[in-house]
This record gives sequence, structure tokens and C-alpha cells, in this order.
Amino acid sequence: MKSFKTFSGIAAPLIRVNIDTDAIIPSREIKTVSKKGLSGGLFAEWRYLSLESRKENPDFILNQDPFKKASILVTGNNFGCGSSREHAVWALSEWGIRAIIAPSYGSIFYSNCIKNGILPIVMDGRVISSMSEFIKDNPEENRLTVNLIKNEVSYSNEVIETFVIQKQDKEFLINGLDQIEQTLQKNSIISEFETLHKKTNPWLNAS
Repeated sequence: MKSFKTFSGIAAPLIRVNIDTDAIIPSREIKTVSKKGLSGGLFAEWRYLSLESRKENPDFILNQDPFKKASILVTGNNFGCGSSREHAVWALSEWGIRAIIAPSYGSIFYSNCIKNGILPIVMDGRVISSMSEFIKDNPEENRLTVNLIKNEVSYSNEVIETFVIQKQDKEFLINGLDQIEQTLQKNSIISEFETLHKKTNPWLNAS
């Protein structure tokens, strides 16, 4: 998993509330159990005028310049609600999204973001609304910087807002380690425990 410490990128405003995981990637777009090959289905119902021809909808924000290259998503309340499908996070990640800014998230979606290297930032809705309007009115001034070390979101070196994140989630992202990788780091401790456990409980070795 890629480490997240400080990141600057184009921010795309997608201010809709209750965007669920089926909107992020419809079930018909999930044709693999792999993390790869999903970005084409991201927001498919909104991105395309026709799902068959894949003709792009010019009114959808991620089909417009410069937001086609967005790596930060600024969005509305309860983002990622609905089903628990991790494919929604995989599709966002493959597209290039590294951070999401929203007032609130679906709880499982939030957890899946942390596990896959995407930083889900919780921010006051009024701040997000102002940020979104500024980006829309000034599309050339759309780059934000997210500093996870300091818990800050800034624009042109001026801090817009600070945010709160749980210590464990922050460590996951900064170290670039998912739960499996963190467990593997303790492999020697686990091996020592297993050896001692078998020694003190020899009947476990019986075949």
C-alpha cells in the first residue's frame, strides 16, 4: 500500500448527498475480484450517456478538464453509504483518487478507504460548500494540499481547515501498511509465541 504523508492534487467537486457504493461502481460493472480493471466503471451511470457505447456525459464533472485528472474528491454528506462492496474503493483508487473530503461517510466504506490507502477526511459541510464553489468558479485554481502529518488541508500554502483522524488509521496510512502487512511485521513475535505454546502444551504436537 502506498504511503500517505503529504499530497497535492487536483480537487473535483461532486457535491451530492448519499452517494452510495452502487453509484460509485454499479454492480453490473463488477466483473472481477481483482483490484484492477474497475476504474472504467467508476460512476458509470453518471459518466456515460450510454453504458453500451461508453459515450461520455459532458456535464459530469469527472469528464471535464481539468477534473479528468482529479486525485482529490470533494463531496457531500454520507459518501459511500449502502452496500459494503470494497470494489467502490478499488475503483476510486485505480482512477487515481488519494483523498476524499466529505462531512460524513458510510462506516464500512470509511474503513475500506483506510485499508486501501485512500485518506477519507471529515470536514464541516459549510467549509466544503465554500471550497466547492471556489473550485467551480476558479477551475484553474483547483489544487489542494493534504498534510496528514499535520492534519491540514491547504490551498496556496494557506490552511483551509484542520481535520481529526484516529491515531491507528493515521499510522496505517503514513506507514503504507494494511492490516495484513502490519501483522507480517510481527511474524517473529508470532513464531516465538507458537514455539513456546507448543513447548508448554506438548499434546498439541500429537498427530
